[in-house]
Amino acid sequence: MATVLAIETSCDETAVAIVKNRQVLSSIVSSQIAVHRQYGGVVPEVASRQHVEIVNQAIAQALQAAALDWSNIDGVAATCAPGLVGALLVGLTAAKTLALIHQKPLIGVHHLEGHIYASYLSDPTLEPPFLCLLVSGGHTSLIYVKACGRYEILGQTRDDAAGEAFDKVARLMGLGYPGGPILDRLAAEGNPTSFSLPEGQVSRPQGGYHPYDSSFSGLKTAMLRLVQKLQQTGQPLPLEDLAASFQATVARSLTKRAIACALDYGLTTIAIGGGVAANTGLRQHLQAAASLHSLKVMFPPMQYCTDNAAMIGCAAADHLEQGHTSPLTLGALSRLPVSDVMQLYHFEP
Repeated sequence: MATVLAIETSCDETAVAIVKNRQVLSSIVSSQIAVHRQYGGVVPEVASRQHVEIVNQAIAQALQAAALDWSNIDGVAATCAPGLVGALLVGLTAAKTLALIHQKPLIGVHHLEGHIYASYLSDPTLEPPFLCLLVSGGHTSLIYVKACGRYEILGQTRDDAAGEAFDKVARLMGLGYPGGPILDRLAAEGNPTSFSLPEGQVSRPQGGYHPYDSSFSGLKTAMLRLVQKLQQTGQPLPLEDLAASFQATVARSLTKRAIACALDYGLTTIAIGGGVAANTGLRQHLQAAASLHSLKVMFPPMQYCTDNAAMIGCAAADHLEQGHTSPLTLGALSRLPVSDVMQLYHFEP
């Protein structure tokens, strides 16, 4: 079983973890939310500088927490795509340096593949094939997981990702950043049937609707117009009911597509990944719908929903076991489809 030290710096969390196969030996996460809150979102240059300041300390803390030294480490991993290039370069450069100094193989990891592997941390017995609903601030996708490194994207958002929609709607309601947790808390006190909102359908060029693709731009616009209309009354906004109606609409939209996709492809397990996997409304809707169709739904532990290095280490350990390693010339990529992850590795066909 491979033991990997993994670094994740794709956005605004500086994270380092040590993972042995599917067991987390240590996990250090330093969030930059407080730094970026004053700007209402992530500032790439600020994020990169924060990573530079923190990454060495996080590496030392991860080794200390796991009570290991470099003789116990089989490989060094880092997120290399997709993400903010400057931020990615900090973690990737640190990983390359450690790999060179300690003579360890380098494993570059796709960030979305890490979110897929977060479910393995909740159930080490999980094995492909299964469907992954990946919902985060930057991505909303339905991914057919066939094997380690073998993924097919069956559906995705055509505009805003689900997490991005939460942040934008929270902003137009006058709430803070990040919007997802705030709206989730408010929704718990509201009535989800207070306002009727569009779920969003994606048209096919040849007519009809794409059954698995999502769209949240129309929902976001509907929320903007609704808030503006309510503000004209001069009364305080019914924040709880607005949040509950918005969250329920997003949850229904994602649930319908995930259930239909799993049934159409004959998959019996749906694994959820990404920051929106922590959302209460999504969890309730998916679990209720899945039970009606005898489908198994898996949510990662809360600490592995948002960006972390444990999920990156879990994916890297599996790749290392398969003989997949990356060249030291590996670069950081702002975009790379998860279906193309195998181009990151040297391997025997």
